[in-house]
Amino acid sequence: MNTSIKATSSQAPLLAVKDLTVQRRSGESVQAIVSSVNLTVGSGEAIGIVGESGSGKSVTARAIAGLLPRGLRATGSVELDGSELLGLSEREWRRSVRGTEIGLIMQDPFTMLNPIMRCGDIVAESLQPERHRTRRQGREEAVRRLAEVGITDPSVADRYPFQLSGGMRQRVGIAAALARDPRLLIADEPSTALDVTTQRDILALIKRIQAARGMGLILITHDLRVAFSMCDRAYVLYAGSVLEQGPADQLDTAPLHPYSQALLLSEPPIDRRLHKLVSIAGSVPSPDTIPHGCVFGPRCTWAEAACGQAAPALVEVEPGRESACLRILAIRPEMQDQRREIEQPHPPVEPAAGKPVVAVRALSKVYGTGVKACDDVSIEVRANESIGIVGESGSGKTSLARMLVGLEEPTGGSIVIDGIEVTSWQRVKRADRQRIRSTVQIVFQDPYSSLNPMRTVGWTLREAVLTHRPETVDADKEVARLLDEVGLEPNVAQRRPGGLSGGMRQRVAIARALATRPRLLICDESVSALDVSVQAQVLNLLGRLRDERGIGYVFITHDLAVVRQVTERVYVMHRGRVVESGPTDRVIDAPKDPYTAKLLASAPRGDAGWLTEPTAGSGPA
Repeated sequence: MNTSIKATSSQAPLLAVKDLTVQRRSGESVQAIVSSVNLTVGSGEAIGIVGESGSGKSVTARAIAGLLPRGLRATGSVELDGSELLGLSEREWRRSVRGTEIGLIMQDPFTMLNPIMRCGDIVAESLQPERHRTRRQGREEAVRRLAEVGITDPSVADRYPFQLSGGMRQRVGIAAALARDPRLLIADEPSTALDVTTQRDILALIKRIQAARGMGLILITHDLRVAFSMCDRAYVLYAGSVLEQGPADQLDTAPLHPYSQALLLSEPPIDRRLHKLVSIAGSVPSPDTIPHGCVFGPRCTWAEAACGQAAPALVEVEPGRESACLRILAIRPEMQDQRREIEQPHPPVEPAAGKPVVAVRALSKVYGTGVKACDDVSIEVRANESIGIVGESGSGKTSLARMLVGLEEPTGGSIVIDGIEVTSWQRVKRADRQRIRSTVQIVFQDPYSSLNPMRTVGWTLREAVLTHRPETVDADKEVARLLDEVGLEPNVAQRRPGGLSGGMRQRVAIARALATRPRLLICDESVSALDVSVQAQVLNLLGRLRDERGIGYVFITHDLAVVRQVTERVYVMHRGRVVESGPTDRVIDAPKDPYTAKLLASAPRGDAGWLTEPTAGSGPA
């Protein structure tokens, strides 16, 4: 449990949300996006709101901050220190609540920072008017506020947001959010878009300032490990309803709802390899398809007929702990048994032997600016082997991947794929190029940007099949087979990417890569943008394809927990160089290089000590 001040039964909470419902009107119908949410935040207390995408987390936060978009309407009660906020005009929100009483940090700092304003002006504009009577005083106060969030270089105040790294932009956003000394801070996925080391620095900064100022904190996140390390209590939200609430450390060790348990078991652990990751079948229902009864019922392992009769109320199961599960007392022993069974470690996996499918020797890539993206990089990938390439943004991972598939030209060194020299793709014979395309394929992080939004899934897959295998007689049958192979229904072929969830789009991207029947898939951050449950689904899919097809993988990621689960060997890259490599279990359990140790220490662990322990090389990012 974190040691921040917590509200007690004798104290009125700083924030009290009662029966908050957010509705969207669509034609003649009214759809509830958030349903009767109740929550409290005490002065100095940190609460987490966790759940998958589509659970209503961000909508709840925006309703509390008076920032609902047009078309959405909030009812119920949101009281800040006894004063009702719902029903205030936008002018009243701006004048006396937003910024002064409630600060807001968003996931993408670009949504918070004016791109045509200098950072110092952004912070100065957010200050109370009495804080600066002249422009010079405003800049001096902005510099002081930036120093509070770890930016000690005064010249940053004169730069524009695009001139800063993601971590630095987020620090500027935090300084602006805190400029008027709010009593409540809402942080909506504040570290999701950041590297693991920068994420740790930003979260530690938020926690340190929150504790020093005695602010209330609402942290919105899909990462349970982050929530448990940051928060005193956690609310588990699903399809707009709170399914569980309680102290964070107790929810971590003994969840009281099947959904909470499923989320926990979907998180890949970094300290051991599991036989198989747990994934939740299906997806969060949209507002117009929420079932009668328990909203999680259709995806629940323990659901019975009674669960579909009426939505269960959130009731106290233990002191300070609430659950919205009718069967929790009956199934709790089974949930504990399931967790013990699943968390049993898998024996160490030995690296594959044999001739490499891909051999990279002394590879380098220098861009026109003189930046060395890759510097003397050597790796091997053998048949039916899975390797990891890990490192932060700028380490050279993606440049290496792009050179492997011919999207970038190396400056020096050599690349041999399936016995063919491909260092310069322009010199590769056409027949050899076709053979290599059928040997190695790549799956990118954002499937939406790599799929044509104007074309149906069927059209995209059919094009991939006929391009690489023009002799195919029945392309539609092959499309159906590919969809089935990645766990999608045949009717998905008629849909466009915009109508699919993130997990479904990633499966389509994998299906397109499989159309060439490759021996090796390069997965470039292919699961980093997915919810933990969807991530587990995709990783299990890749594992099944490997067993059935003998496909090898190159996982490019900053997430060592994922690498632990799916690879036999790992290469750690830092500033364009491989600083450590070897069997995955050995590198993670006993790292030799300080940078590898730093990455491991930065991985979310789920306890408060994760944010307070020193990390080598930590500092403003």
